Amino acid sequence: MNPDSPLAKHFRLNDAHTKALSKLRIDTVRDLLYHFPVRYGDTANIEYIKNAEVGKTVALYGKLSGLKTKKSFKSKVPMAEGTLTDETGSVKLVWFHQAYLAKMLRDGTLVRAEGKLTEKNGVRSIVGPKIETVESIPLGVGDSLFGKEGIESTLYPIYNESKGITSNWIFHTIQRILSSGTLDQIHDPVPDDILHTFNLPKLQTALVWIHRPKKESDSRSARKRFAFEEIFMIQLEKAQTRVERESHGAFQIAKNFLDIKAFTDRFPFPLTDAQTRAIESMFADFKKSYPMSRLLEGDVGSGKTAVAAALAYAVGMSHPIGQSFGNLQVAYMAPTEILAGQHFKSLIEYFTGSGMQIALITGSGCQKFPSKINPAGTTPISRAQLLKWVANGEIPILIGTHALIQKSVRFKHLALVIIDEQHRFGTEQRRKLREKEDHIPHLLSMTATPIPRTLALTLYGDLDLSLLDELPPGRKPVETKIITPDKRKEVYEYIRGEIQNGRQVYVICPRINEPDPDLETAIIAKSVTEEAKRLEQEIFPEFVIGVLHGKMNSKEKDRVMQEFTRGEIHVLVATSVIEVGVNVPNATMIIIEGAERFGLAQLHQLRGRVMRSSLKPSCFIFAETKSANSLERLKALSSAANGFDLAEYDLKQRGAGQLGGGKQWGISDLGMEAIQNIKMVEAARSTAQHIVKTDPKLDTYPLLYEAQQKRTKKIHFE
Repeated sequence: MNPDSPLAKHFRLNDAHTKALSKLRIDTVRDLLYHFPVRYGDTANIEYIKNAEVGKTVALYGKLSGLKTKKSFKSKVPMAEGTLTDETGSVKLVWFHQAYLAKMLRDGTLVRAEGKLTEKNGVRSIVGPKIETVESIPLGVGDSLFGKEGIESTLYPIYNESKGITSNWIFHTIQRILSSGTLDQIHDPVPDDILHTFNLPKLQTALVWIHRPKKESDSRSARKRFAFEEIFMIQLEKAQTRVERESHGAFQIAKNFLDIKAFTDRFPFPLTDAQTRAIESMFADFKKSYPMSRLLEGDVGSGKTAVAAALAYAVGMSHPIGQSFGNLQVAYMAPTEILAGQHFKSLIEYFTGSGMQIALITGSGCQKFPSKINPAGTTPISRAQLLKWVANGEIPILIGTHALIQKSVRFKHLALVIIDEQHRFGTEQRRKLREKEDHIPHLLSMTATPIPRTLALTLYGDLDLSLLDELPPGRKPVETKIITPDKRKEVYEYIRGEIQNGRQVYVICPRINEPDPDLETAIIAKSVTEEAKRLEQEIFPEFVIGVLHGKMNSKEKDRVMQEFTRGEIHVLVATSVIEVGVNVPNATMIIIEGAERFGLAQLHQLRGRVMRSSLKPSCFIFAETKSANSLERLKALSSAANGFDLAEYDLKQRGAGQLGGGKQWGISDLGMEAIQNIKMVEAARSTAQHIVKTDPKLDTYPLLYEAQQKRTKKIHFE
């Protein structure tokens, strides 16, 4: 059985199998081997229902019956319930907010149910149990589910399923692959000396241990090996990118902080020490013979735009090498027209009186500053005229959206590319912007997403990092309060008074529309459309309510945001689409509904929307959860000093996938687990850098090169 041959060639698959495997992104034999267990069960811990102890978390096997949907008596919450029965007794199963489970499961299904056993009025039950279907029930305590396969272990792997494919089917299929001799055709890309240094098992051994562990230490060793390998491959790619970048020439810009001091002294606030350090480190990069690649990471309101303005000024005031005339140029790219317009407006405030020409190009049109008629204002210009001025070097600073990477946009001396919220752009888009000229321009990426150090070292291993960990003077920290349902009325009255005093408020909801309660996968959460109606009719009938969400077209979103910016809308009900949005200094309050559904890093960015002035900002966390863990996590918002602290907390509590999204970065769940281990990340990083330093093209590591090419191709195609 060839590892790279389709599964359908070796196994009989029906339509349901094919659809489920496609959803799980499994096509080949190798894909299934790399579909690792999410956890392991232990038949030694299985109990009969009769012997299960109330108050303890138990794992019970049995047959389902009496499945039905209903609404809870008091709160009318949709729910599902049923009965689990084995030869010794029965227990009630209850799922709140998951009525669809009664439709997905069937009476008579054999299942494994895990959860805390409670008892009330003589009825024993498990609320919200984890449940999975099985093909057979263990014969007794300690019996192995898979003893007939000859495995001397009580551990059994549990895999992610999809409709049509069970964990049990995946297990038995993988066992057939492991017994077929396929592993002899799989070659280990990680060199033996690296495996030996870090005490990691060989690939063939690790595949057996992760799918067929005899003891817990086997599965731990295997997971450690695959986690290291994934981080190591990422670091290898980042190290090669850095070496390749440093082989290119760039515009050397000999500027010092004193050269821009008169410019920064005109800012409405003094630079923080963190901003000064960032600017000085970038000036040092400008003097090197190869292009700068730096990530500027800072909380919302920490002054990233001011740093970008200082760099843009330094570049725009510089001449091309060997010339005493002309300007070097800056391209400043933002993910949305709203944000591009905001940066244009901000740079105008910084550059007024400097004589520097700045232009804006978006899908909606082009503008230039200063205007000949009004030196303090802007003027609309034709696209053709703007492109002509950019091409001959008359416009030193050009701000725009994706319009900047179009072929028609040509620069004469592009020396610096600034990308705001860089994670919102694909790798290909960033590459196109940098490769517009013969010289590769310096690159400054900026993000307000708080990223833990381990994640930054992994995702941005090819970039140098600068942190803005201070707020400009006069900026007040957000007062964050967790609001229980009984305190809502009090908060609404406070907000009413603030709006009457001229302030505005954001209300954030997890979803756009109300869910269809008849759908199996319906998730009950506040929606923008219904909440806007409720606020308009019941809470704030005297104020103007606006709506903003991702399904609106760009023109509609721009119109709503402009009305909110002008103060024509008092309450803006939105999804997290405003997470990266326009600067509205007058919006000093934010309500976040269903806050438990957001990661801490996202909540922190959302509340950053109200940190845009010297006015006192307030954030009200409306949480429906009664879970102690969820409430403790939300309370971290009140105590954390900054976004970096929150990111580290979220990493420990919920995993790295909650920060940037493993799928977004092409990193598996196992790889994201590894990112919590700083020693592993640093070991993988230093090892990769050492290999690339001595052998940049991996000529002496053909298996490593082949594995890296396959991985890169897969991620790019996905």
